[in-house]
Amino acid sequence: MSSAPPRNAPRTFEELVAEAAAASVEGWDFSWLDGRATEQRPSWGYARMMADRMGRASAALDIQTGGGEVLASAPELPPLTVATEGWPPNIAKATALLHPRGVAVVADADEPPLPFADAAFDLVVSRHPVQAYWPEIARVLAPGGTYLSQEVGPASVFELVEYFLGPQPEARRGRDPERARAAAQAAGLEVVDLRTESLRTEFFDVGAVVYFLRKVVWMVPGFTVEAHLSRLRSLHEQIVSEGPFVATTTRFLIEARKPE
Repeated sequence: MSSAPPRNAPRTFEELVAEAAAASVEGWDFSWLDGRATEQRPSWGYARMMADRMGRASAALDIQTGGGEVLASAPELPPLTVATEGWPPNIAKATALLHPRGVAVVADADEPPLPFADAAFDLVVSRHPVQAYWPEIARVLAPGGTYLSQEVGPASVFELVEYFLGPQPEARRGRDPERARAAAQAAGLEVVDLRTESLRTEFFDVGAVVYFLRKVVWMVPGFTVEAHLSRLRSLHEQIVSEGPFVATTTRFLIEARKPE
């Protein structure tokens, strides 16, 4: 009789963690999590909205493009399209993906100033920027130009963050969409759309958690398997006995225009 485990035997904690720790986290593609985690999507459809505006623009800038995947999904791009990115592995990935579409990818430190002239773009977009520098966005927008962004909202996935870090009351108050509105207006922009949604996220195994925290590095700063081994093991046991780990993702959409 074979001593091998059954074909559908549950995978061990060690197997799940080792696989996730070895997986590449370059770019902004989360397909590794297919079947292992789910995240409800906002109803507004950022990629569709972004593509619609790209098709009507003459010069566009995508700030913090990641691996360029979202920008590349637009069927039509303006004659002049530029993307910035600050993380070297993502710069290489975005360059390979976007250069064939005629997009210039600029290495940028994701802090002001943006390396572009005043009024250079009639469309600026950004999906999940680490921080929106509103005065710079306003500066590079041409009069009548539009800024469209989907941002991570307040206390997003904080059930997971606080599982590892404990209560974070100050951090929970960050990323307030009303603060974004005020900052945009202070920079001289008119906010024409602001929407917020709370969405359900589920992690079906501990490997999905490890991969997510390795990729979204600001959630649990300095995360490593070794430093959080005990909590990871407890989380594995919780998921096995109780089912998926459930968290709440928050997103907000903001669209602002620069007066003529």
